[in-house]
Order: sequence, then C-alpha cells, then structure tokens
Amino acid sequence: MTDDDRNWRSEQACREAWPSAVETVVDGWLLRRSGGRIRRANSVNPLRGKRGAPDKVIAATEAFYVGYDQTPLFRVPDIADELEAALDHRGYQLEGGTIHLYAGIDDLAEIRDGQVAVSPMPGEDWLAARFRMGTYDDADRRVFREMTGLIAGDRAFVSCERDSEIVALAYGVIRDGLLLVESVETDGRFRQQGLGRKTVGGLIGWARRAGADAACLQVVADNAPGRALYASLGFSCELYRYHYRRKPHEPR
Repeated sequence: MTDDDRNWRSEQACREAWPSAVETVVDGWLLRRSGGRIRRANSVNPLRGKRGAPDKVIAATEAFYVGYDQTPLFRVPDIADELEAALDHRGYQLEGGTIHLYAGIDDLAEIRDGQVAVSPMPGEDWLAARFRMGTYDDADRRVFREMTGLIAGDRAFVSCERDSEIVALAYGVIRDGLLLVESVETDGRFRQQGLGRKTVGGLIGWARRAGADAACLQVVADNAPGRALYASLGFSCELYRYHYRRKPHEPR
C-alpha cells in the first residue's frame, strides 16, 4: 500500500466513523451538515481524485450552508490543500490543528483488563458520561446521539468504571480492516491512573479479534498528554495534519 493509499484510506474511514445527517458531493468535495457546533459533522471535506476549481467549489459551498443558515466551514488536510490560497484571499479564519496517527495492528499494545466493558451500541450511561466529560449543549447532545445511531458495520463502545460510574470511555469503528479510535475521554477526577490507556487498549484488543490490520486516530496537535498516551500504545506514525477555515461573519 502506498502512502497516498494509506492516507486516503484513513481519510475515508474517519468520515464514515463520524457520519453526518446530510452529505452532498460537489466537484470532488463532500459537504456535510448535522447542525450543532461539532466541526467534523458540519464541514466540507475533500474526496480522493479529481476536485473542482477552488472558486466554483467555494461558491457552491457557501450557497449550501447559507441555505441552512450555517457559516461555511472547510476542513483542510495537508493531502488536499488546493483551496488554501483562495480561502485565505477571502478572509476565511484559521481554526484548530489536528494530527492523524497510524499504526499496524501488530505494533499496538493490547491491554487486557476485566474492568473494560465493550458494547456494540452506546448505552444511556455511556452517553451520559460522554456528555458529562465534554462541553456539549443540547444541540450537540442531539447531534452526537444521531451520529452514533448512523454508524454502520463493526463498532464498539468501551468504558471503565469507578464506584459504578463510567469515568473513562472511547469508541471504535472498523472500516476496510482499519480501526478508527474516537472520543477518548477520561473524567478529570481520575486522570493519571492509566484508565485512558486501558480503554484504548481494550478497543485495540477488540479490533484485533475482529480482524483489523491497522488502526488510526486523530489528536489535537497541542494535546501533549493525548499524544503521549497514544505513543505509549504504539501510534508512532504521523500520516498528515488538518485544520479548519471558517468564513468570517459579515456585518449586517
């Protein structure tokens, strides 16, 4: 598999592990919308292959999101950055910075722990813990519930408890033999106890038994603790990075 194949395999799988309610293809770009504030579910993403001219793509995107009364948002990965100059010229503001990490499944540490629960669907306790640990408003809770309900195929929602309360969690999806690790969270009261490593290690074990041959995940570039956690598990290969570009608000 070439580097380009691996990059686009990861890109496609990451989209499918976090599906949007509405998706429309325009000139080689996927326009995604779910409402709420979650950027991945409400942004434009490149598809592999031929993509349209920047001006045409941006105009179509702006018309699409204006129709939903949403601000246009582009997700720009290093492997498809041809819109960057045009977005910069239009004053689109830069947001975030995220890294794709990758590893062969046999290079990853599997943590066997009887305290890690694995389920094919998120229970109400899992969702409640996810919302408690994050900064979700009512709209984001609705979007996340709908999104997890749209995930098809092999998936697992894992968690660790303390005193009958979920304090660490994650979920994983397998696409084309590739495990996507998503939504890794540990309650702030229980950090530095190895619970994040146990939950992700539990996902790795599940994926290995399910026949996955590799795994990848996304981590915010300045999240030093998260990057250290993933490095300790064997995620040593950086594939590419991405950021967002948001259209500035225009004065009324």
